[in-house]
Amino acid sequence: MPVVPVNGIKLSYDDYGVGEPVVMVTGTAAPGRIWRTHQVPALKAAGYRVLTVDNRGIPPTEAGPQPYTLDDMAADVAGLIEHLGAGPCRVVGFSLGGIIVAELLLARPELVRQAVLIASCGRTDALIAAMAAADLALADSGALPPAYAAYAQAIQNLSPDTLNDEERLKDWLAVFELSGAAPGSVRAQLGLQLIGDRLPSYRRIGVPCHVIGFADDLVARPHLVREVAAAIPGAGYTEISGCGHFGCLEKPDAVNEAITAFFTPG
Repeated sequence: MPVVPVNGIKLSYDDYGVGEPVVMVTGTAAPGRIWRTHQVPALKAAGYRVLTVDNRGIPPTEAGPQPYTLDDMAADVAGLIEHLGAGPCRVVGFSLGGIIVAELLLARPELVRQAVLIASCGRTDALIAAMAAADLALADSGALPPAYAAYAQAIQNLSPDTLNDEERLKDWLAVFELSGAAPGSVRAQLGLQLIGDRLPSYRRIGVPCHVIGFADDLVARPHLVREVAAAIPGAGYTEISGCGHFGCLEKPDAVNEAITAFFTPG
């Protein structure tokens, strides 16, 4: 895994395939390897070079001075693109990663050719605020038993289709229990999704964008994701049924098709 100095920290990334680059930015406390099983092979097969990023605070990427901000994280992605000489390139952001990418589009549009925002919101509503406050309180209270954390992850992020499929659910619960993020990385990133109303600013985005929402998403509920698509001039929107917030993993073929159908060569 390469590590490069950008924006005052050492940032880690993975590099797959050859072709025009696609930079993939993930969500809260998640490592870049979450893209490895489904999205990386699909994009490589479509002829792209895929760069997956470990966001600031996700080891081995350094956290740097704290607290850090969305602007810091957008500058990290910009720094990686510039360090690799990859711009203008295509960028994909999921959840918090989508918010980061939107800020990148506003701050450094010359670095991005096209962007896909997945399960991303443009404002904080009451439920998001309550969820973030609860997550912060839980993080500050001490360790959560892994089995309970896995259960909570499943309820929050999976669709009813998956929750009602006992064999699939057992597999998901096992994955969640074994792959909890490091507490420090979780705490440092919690609350970054608590943004003001950025939708008016999104109306200044001039980079071609496509937005993907998930019909059963309880975190980035579909109406909030549709607001993002409506705010960005010319943005398209795809809503995928039968999946929750982790739709990239629950319905990867549909997500990959939406991404590659939007991306255009040249």
